Amino acid sequence: MLTKITMTNFKSFKNTTTVDLMKTNYTILPQNVADNGVLKGCIFVGANASGKSNIVLSVKLLLDFLFSERDLNSGIFLCMFGDSYSYTLVYDFLIEGHSIHYAFEVETKKSMISEELSLDGKLLLDRMGSSAKSFIADPNGVLYDETDVGRDSLFLRTLYFNTKFASNPVLKAWMNYMQNSVYINMFDRKIIPYGKADVSIVPYLDKGGCQPINDFFNEYNFEQTIEYSHSSEGGHFRIVAGADGEKSIFFKRKGINVPIPFIEESLGNQNLLRMLPAFLNVIQKGGMLLIDEFSSGFHNDLESLMVRYFMETSKYSQMLFVSHSTNLLSNSILRPDQEYSVEFRNESGSFIKRFSTEQPRSAQNIEKMYVSGVFGGLPDYKEVGYED
Repeated sequence: MLTKITMTNFKSFKNTTTVDLMKTNYTILPQNVADNGVLKGCIFVGANASGKSNIVLSVKLLLDFLFSERDLNSGIFLCMFGDSYSYTLVYDFLIEGHSIHYAFEVETKKSMISEELSLDGKLLLDRMGSSAKSFIADPNGVLYDETDVGRDSLFLRTLYFNTKFASNPVLKAWMNYMQNSVYINMFDRKIIPYGKADVSIVPYLDKGGCQPINDFFNEYNFEQTIEYSHSSEGGHFRIVAGADGEKSIFFKRKGINVPIPFIEESLGNQNLLRMLPAFLNVIQKGGMLLIDEFSSGFHNDLESLMVRYFMETSKYSQMLFVSHSTNLLSNSILRPDQEYSVEFRNESGSFIKRFSTEQPRSAQNIEKMYVSGVFGGLPDYKEVGYED
C-alpha cells in the first residue's frame, strides 16, 4: 500500500510537499485503516485550480511511466514558476510488511533521468542518466549502459518487463499491487486500468453479467436494476438495441419496470455505472483507485455511500480522490488524518494541510470547521451584494 508521496517542483507544487497516508493516533473509524496501519485513502478539497488534481496526477504518472508509453522528459510536469529545470517524485510503499522506497528525478533541460529504489533500506537500483546498477537479481550488482537504459523512460520499467522480478517476490507483489490500480476522471468520463482487467462497463458485463452490480444496488436500496441484453420489455414498451444480436444497457426502476436506455439515464446514474466495475475490481484485488472530479453528477449521499462502502469492504485497497463535496468531511465518513486541503498561493505555488495537524476532536463538526477557514483551502471570492 502507498504510505507517502513527496513532490518537488512538480506542476503547481514548487516546494517539497509530502502527502502522508500512515494513520495517526485517532481511534475513530478503525475500518478506514488497514491492519498494517496504512490508511485506505484520502480526500483532497480546495478551491478550483488550487492543485488538487496534481496530487492524484503524481500517482497516476508513476503508473503511466511504468505500464503505459509516456515521455518522462516532457516539460509539462515541471513547475513553470519554479527555480529549477528538474522535478522529483518520491513514493513509499508498504508491501507484505516490507518498506519500498522509490524516487525518480527528471532534469528536463538536460533530458536526464535519475532513479533510486530500495527495499527495507537496502539499495536495489541506482540509475543516473544512461548508466545504472541493479542489485535486484545479483547482490554484487549488475551494470547497465546506454544500450540498456532508455533515455526517456524509467529503467525500473525495463527491468520489470524483462524479468517480472521473478527473483524478488516482494517487488513482484508491489508491481501487481500497482497494476491492479485504476485512474478515473469523472468529468471526462475517462477510466484507465493498468493491468489486464478491462473495467469498462460493456466488457465487464460481457464477462460477468449484471448480478454483481444488481446485488450492490439491492443491498444499498437503490430501487433500480440493470439489464444487458438485445432487448428489454416493461409496461407497454419493448426496446430493441439494434440488429444482429447487439446488446445494450437498460435501467429499470422498481415499481415501474419500464426499460430506460443507458443514454437516456441521468448523468449521475451513467457515471455510477461507468465507475462501479473499477470500484468493485480494486476492492476485490487490491490496488489504488485514483478519482478526479469524484462529485461529477453524484448526489452528496451517493458520494458518502461510495466512500463508506470502500472503507468498510476493502482490505488492502486505497482510494485517493478529489471532491468539492464538503459533506464528506465528517468524522462518520473519513478520519481527520485522511483529509487534506489544498490552496494556491500565487508565486509560492500549491500548499497542503492535513486536517489532523489541527488536532480536531472526534466530536467536532469538521465540515463546519473547514468552511469557516480552520484548515485553509477556501476560495477568497468577493461576496455578491446589492448596493443601496
